[in-house]
Amino acid sequence: MLKSEIRALFKEKRKGLSFLELKRKSQQITNSILNQFDFKNKEVSIFLPIEKQKEFDSYSLLEKLTLQGGKAIISKSNFEDCSLTLYRYENVSQLEVNAFGIPEPKYGEIVSDAILNIVFVPLLAVDKKGNRVGYGKGFYDKLLAKCSPKCLFIGISLFDEFVEIDDLNQFDIPLHYCFTPNLFYEFRQ
Repeated sequence: MLKSEIRALFKEKRKGLSFLELKRKSQQITNSILNQFDFKNKEVSIFLPIEKQKEFDSYSLLEKLTLQGGKAIISKSNFEDCSLTLYRYENVSQLEVNAFGIPEPKYGEIVSDAILNIVFVPLLAVDKKGNRVGYGKGFYDKLLAKCSPKCLFIGISLFDEFVEIDDLNQFDIPLHYCFTPNLFYEFRQ
């Protein structure tokens, strides 16, 4: 399938999720991540959910990784060049929702992508090799391209299924891992 078709299909699937299903799936994924990874002293980029898109609710994971001693990094989107500016997370009062429904930092310490140990990557769907389909603007592919070779890229999918992506390109950067509500995948080559 083409990315545009996959995007449309999985947006519809998300729309079909009830609030309780989304909450349950998000909690299952969070628990699985916490069972697999230790975040102590790690610089972790975490995306915050666009509620109207029924994205994975990452607030519980954000809180728990911080309690483990992880250092959370959040991003602010620049829609002119489709880039992300990274900020050290301080607290929820630092956040405001932008015109696209994305919670973003209003202020804070800007940090370099070079310090990241882990990047949690939003996605709509993923294939068996760790290639993902996002919203199509390339924000995360640009960020991942600048990260250290040792940085881990972890996708989070609300559905336990793979897709076939027919239109991959040279800018697509595969994930190392992906968590779904019931499964954990490792894609390392």
